[in-house]
This record gives sequence, structure tokens and C-alpha cells, in this order.
Amino acid sequence: MSNIYNELQKRILILDGAMGTMLQDYDFSEEDYRGERFKDYPTSLKGNNDLLSLTQPDAIAEIHHKYFEAGADIVETNTFSGTSIAMADYNMENLVYELNYESAKIAKRVADTFTKSEPHKPRFVAGSIGPTNKTASLSPDVNRPEYRAITFDELRISYKLQVEALMDGGVDLLLVETIFDTLNAKAALFAIEEVKEERNTDIPIMVSGTITDASGRTLSGQTVEAFLTSISHIPLLSVGFNCALGADQLRPYLQRLSNETNFYTSAHPNAGLPNAFGEYDETPEEMTAFIEAYFKDDLINVIGGCCGTNPAHIKSIFEASQNYQPRQLKHN
Repeated sequence: MSNIYNELQKRILILDGAMGTMLQDYDFSEEDYRGERFKDYPTSLKGNNDLLSLTQPDAIAEIHHKYFEAGADIVETNTFSGTSIAMADYNMENLVYELNYESAKIAKRVADTFTKSEPHKPRFVAGSIGPTNKTASLSPDVNRPEYRAITFDELRISYKLQVEALMDGGVDLLLVETIFDTLNAKAALFAIEEVKEERNTDIPIMVSGTITDASGRTLSGQTVEAFLTSISHIPLLSVGFNCALGADQLRPYLQRLSNETNFYTSAHPNAGLPNAFGEYDETPEEMTAFIEAYFKDDLINVIGGCCGTNPAHIKSIFEASQNYQPRQLKHN
């Protein structure tokens, strides 16, 4: 089996695009989300995209297939909200292990099919670990700045179950992504290290933060350099940014990141900024033109898309990447 580290030295690797954008096209109803198994569930389930790995697995597999077909080397599991903390919104905490395990199995089956037919271009599955809907660094109540809705330990325990299930399901690497609070991410990384130690195994880890606005900081107030320092104590496969900004707006922060780190770098920006209706208008050609600047400036090793992107965006980015070499790591 090919090692992702080997592939990173050969070429710029392509990550998939948005899962949510693709699922919107299916226009699933409440009944579709429920399926037969959850038809009498007492909570409304529409919008619980992770649940579709159990109730609409063919659709999830089809989306992975489309992204691989478009040129992706890595797809993310359908587990962005796959923690007990996020699943509490639907009273589905008890399904966390199964959701992550089955999501990993679906993605891995599709990846293996592509690797078998194109052994020169092995495909990989990244276990997607989202930020949860709570923050360990900030109070949700402006009148109680000392209050926290979640503790580090609660996050660690929740992430640990997700990590165990993803690894049991066969993912090739883990992606801690859309990090708006680095303390949450540190809990996830701590949980991953725990599982690695308990199982006496290793697994590559990608970390991807989110710059929330033009101040160039994460939601919890960290600059690019502070974010990098906060997570660099763990040996990572890559560090990068995703979501919140389009490729053009993200570029100066990737430049700073690329200059400061000896890890591989990644980015999966949105298809521009959302319009007044919350939709993303940037065409594949427009987005690729911005991303080509990353390639020219030697900023990136792994590139994909976040909100608003689809296989057409990924195909365009993949085709442009063929003309460039991956960013070379600086050796101290």
C-alpha cells in the first residue's frame, strides 16, 4: 500500500470539495433522513448530514465517487459533526461510534475501488473531525465572561470515541478541521495521541484552522503564527486553513503559514464569499485562477475546496495542479 508521505513528495495532492453542497442537490426530505430505521424517532432529523451515512449510504458513496473521478487523491468521511457533543442536538449521542465507523467504511470502499483501477494514483480517506458546536476558550454568554459551555476533558472524551471509530473503519489519516478555537483542536489532538499510544500505532494527522475575517485571526483571537505554535508540538502531516474565506482572501495567510512551518501545507477554501442569500457564486474557473497563484508561489502541498465547491471545482483545480510541483519543505 502506498504511503501518503511518498505521494506528497511526488505531486500536489487534491482534497475533495464540500459534502454539504453536494447533499443539497439531493434535496432529501425529513423522511429521507429518517429512512426505515429512524422513521419513528422523536426528534426532527433533517439537516443531520452525518446520519445519511446510515440512511442514505448510496448517496454518500456516490459523492465520494464523483470527487475521486474529478481527480481527488483524498476524500473526507461524512463525519464533520460526528461527536457526541454535536450529535446531542439530535439526541443521537449513542450513534456516534456507528456513524463514524460506517462513514469510514463507505469512503474506504470507494477509495479502494479507485486505487485498484489506477494503482499509479492511490486514493486516501481522511477521517473528518469537525470543531463541535461549543468552544472551550470563549463564553457563549456576554454577561458571564468566565463561563464555559464545555470543558477540555469533555471535548477530549468526545473526540476520542470519534477517533477510535474512524480508525476502526479504516481511514488512512485524520483531519482536524475548521478550527475556530485552538483549545478544542488541542483536545482533539490529545485524544488522537491517546488512541495512538493505547493501540501502539501511528496515523498521519492533518490540522486545518479557520481565519474568520480580515483581521487574520481565528475566532478565539489567534494570529496565523500563534495558531501554528499552539499545535506544532505534535508531529503533523500537514497544517493549513479552510472555510470562512475564499481562495483569494486566504492567500496572504497561507503565505505566512508556508514561511513559518516545516510541515506540509494544506488549504480548502470556500468558493468565494457568500452572497446575500448565503450562497457561493465563484465558478470553478474563477476559483482555480486564485488557487493557481498558490501553486506559482510554492505555498501548498494539499489543496481542495470547502463551502460551495463541487466536483467541477475540484476537477478544474486538479487540472491546473498538473503544471506545478508541490511546495518543498524547508530543512533546518
